[in-house]
Amino acid sequence: MFGLLIQWILSAIALMFVSKIVPGFYVYGFLPALYASLIIGLLNATLGVFLKTITFPIAILTFGIFLLVINALMIMLASKIVTGFDVQGYAPAFWGGVVLTLLSLVIRWFLRDS
Repeated sequence: MFGLLIQWILSAIALMFVSKIVPGFYVYGFLPALYASLIIGLLNATLGVFLKTITFPIAILTFGIFLLVINALMIMLASKIVTGFDVQGYAPAFWGGVVLTLLSLVIRWFLRDS
């Protein structure tokens, strides 16, 4: 339970980091970052799993690159839901998703070792 809380907080910090380096990707404070990371996680766990399942053949043909498209769509949807989290267009959502994916890999790697 404590590990899940730590991962949630680190995901919110990662969102804030992405907002500093990706133009068009904005997070207006830590509380919206917490909400956004929660919503992105819930969307990926529900709608994202469904979309990844039905688009599996496309993901195979593109060597998994299409999964980044789905992640970008989940980020755009979360930005419509969460006040204080704004993504202005598909390109910031795509590149923000790429950076978030890389940061999530690093976070999980560090949490696995501790």
